[in-house]
Amino acid sequence: MTDLTARDVQDAAANLDPVAARTPALTTLSLDQAAGWPVVCKAESLQRTGSFKFRGAYHHASSLPVKERTRGLIGASSGNHAQALALAGRLLEVPVTVVIPADAPAPKVEGVRTLGGRVVTYRRGLEDRDALVADIAARDGLAVVPSANSRRVMAGAGTAALELLTEHPEIETLVVPVGGGGLAAGSATIAKHLNPGIKVIGVEPEDGADTLLSMRCGRRIALPDVPSTIADGLGHTSPSPLTWAVNSRLLDDVVTVTDHDITTAMAFAFRHLKIVAEPSGACALAAVLASHVPHESGTIGVVISGGGVDAPTFHRLISQTARRKEPARA
Repeated sequence: MTDLTARDVQDAAANLDPVAARTPALTTLSLDQAAGWPVVCKAESLQRTGSFKFRGAYHHASSLPVKERTRGLIGASSGNHAQALALAGRLLEVPVTVVIPADAPAPKVEGVRTLGGRVVTYRRGLEDRDALVADIAARDGLAVVPSANSRRVMAGAGTAALELLTEHPEIETLVVPVGGGGLAAGSATIAKHLNPGIKVIGVEPEDGADTLLSMRCGRRIALPDVPSTIADGLGHTSPSPLTWAVNSRLLDDVVTVTDHDITTAMAFAFRHLKIVAEPSGACALAAVLASHVPHESGTIGVVISGGGVDAPTFHRLISQTARRKEPARA
């Protein structure tokens, strides 16, 4: 594969324009004061199916030759990519199969089924989901749509950053969560094209820092165990090859956040931005609020990547911060 380019992201934006939501960029004085800098948040929790994943899933699926996608699509996911792929299949009028961990959040699984997707579960840490996907794809003649390891998926994901930076060109540091790495790769590619001086910072959960450790080693490494983190969407054990090729070159830094940092950010987003962020979706904001992001001046851009969390879980997680001191507010 040749390098992912800004043109790839721009072409994806044109393809997505009729179907994807142009999500809002949110600001509040409370957040600026808590962070110590002006902050703009891209609310991808308000994207179709509740996360940025729709951008990459639809762009990849719709770019496949009609004959290739007619028999159906298949992908593996902890939940958000699964819902995104199910919607893409519905819009393209092709069947979709998704392979999801047996312990995936119930609302995400139900979301797939509501959209007409077929669900196949596997035991996280005990079964190889990629091998399962490959077996089903070969048996049923399905086209595989990766959650991150695809040039088209990375390009589609990067359109969120393209929208944010076009609307707010004053942003000097862009902060994005890193799971499979597609969002980070697409974001960094278009950000560096629009502003070569911009810093792009990736954020991982403390117990799932496969990209950070890989960057320190200068090569892709694999964590020995499945990460134990509330940010289930970022619980990867190793960077995917294609996203690593981009992120290892373009990310300026990768930082980590604790589960407490994440729940604090979820509560802050709800109280001050009036949005619901799932744990994975709140990681970039968590890094900013916890002062983990290296930043010297100017505006910080943050991608809140998803909002797929059920009400009881959300209430339980943000209640953990209720009696603790919250960042300053207006």
